[in-house]
Amino acid sequence: MTDITNFIRPEKPLFLAVEHPFEAMMSRFDYAAQLLNLDRGLYKVLRNPDRQIIVSIPVLMDNGEVEVFTGYRVLYNTSRGPGKGGIRFDKNVTLEEVKALAAWMTWKCAVVNIPFGGAKGGVVCDPMSLSVGELERLTRRYTAGIIELLGPDSDVPAPDVNTNERIMAWVMDTYSMHHRHTVTAVVTGKPVEMGGSLGRREATGRGVMIVTREAVRHLGIDIIGATVAVQGFGNVGSVSSQLLREQGCKIIGVGDISGAFYNKKGIDIEKALEWVRTNRTLAGFPGAETMEPEELLELECDVLVPAAKEDQITPRNAEKIRTKVICEGANGPTSAKADPILQEKGILVIPDILANAGGVTVSYFEWVQNRVGYFWSLDRVNDRMERMMKESFDSVYETAERYKVPLRIGAYILAIDKVARTLKLRGIYA
Repeated sequence: MTDITNFIRPEKPLFLAVEHPFEAMMSRFDYAAQLLNLDRGLYKVLRNPDRQIIVSIPVLMDNGEVEVFTGYRVLYNTSRGPGKGGIRFDKNVTLEEVKALAAWMTWKCAVVNIPFGGAKGGVVCDPMSLSVGELERLTRRYTAGIIELLGPDSDVPAPDVNTNERIMAWVMDTYSMHHRHTVTAVVTGKPVEMGGSLGRREATGRGVMIVTREAVRHLGIDIIGATVAVQGFGNVGSVSSQLLREQGCKIIGVGDISGAFYNKKGIDIEKALEWVRTNRTLAGFPGAETMEPEELLELECDVLVPAAKEDQITPRNAEKIRTKVICEGANGPTSAKADPILQEKGILVIPDILANAGGVTVSYFEWVQNRVGYFWSLDRVNDRMERMMKESFDSVYETAERYKVPLRIGAYILAIDKVARTLKLRGIYA
């Protein structure tokens, strides 16, 4: 593949360190659009979100006082189908972040060729400081505030950072109460008893495993004994670790909010999972030695899986990365300016809009099952997801080879082309 820096116009470098997450994401978009020679009108449409909503959320707290929270929901593009994207509860949520994540979802859904557009939502709060009752009232009032966007044919949320099946149940129930009948297809990631899909919780981690397996095969690396470091031991990181271990990989490093842990002989992932179930974090785990969190990313290994949060690999540490493959389990773990550094080092980066698309793929399956009222076995869910992820990896790889660019830009080219073609066929309503 050709070094991406060869394509950057000197008068307007596209891989600058950008403070705003939306502009950081759009720097990749701009580059892919340039290579596609995208029509200027379509470029303008795709660079702007369809709708952005900011809502105030008054909540009666347990102490009798009223607190007002801020919530966001962004529909980025719905030309290929209903908006699809999670809802996150976090004290650092911003509109710029939500907009960037909604755009990412647009490209992600197109990459895996599912009939959704991109959306995202968030509430500025510290969920760990809220009681269950406060969390429920917050969720229901937020849902009511954005309810005109929601619907199986318009906008279908899912869990994200600090949200889960229970919160999706409250969203579904609130929406259903307003519509006076049960509408299971308005959210995905629900409890199975309420119409959730088997395999949904493990889907993102399973997708990471599938594309990692395909990548190492392309590089001629034997997955049996391949060494792996995983940053993040939440749902995505822990499931990825477990499934890669089942494929024969040796997990030599893991980390979570409590720190990083290393064992050159391989970490027993089942014991690590049991430790976290009992102790909530990896702190004190006896099966590995501790190391500095930044050292985890710099371990010499075959595969590095950043599955924690955004902007973990930056120009400050990109030169120190010593892996052959980076599989982005998190959204945006690599900053825009780090991309050409990794490319120059010959590291194959499986971009987030492909690597962690297993979750939205099985969310699509859940939506389909809800719409038809017929539910699939776990084997059927996993088989269909595996086929779609493998096909998507092959399509991205072929596109990257054709344009002589890294996989990330190949994924953007593939996605933008699909969305742009749909927009062109639909035309501009005037």
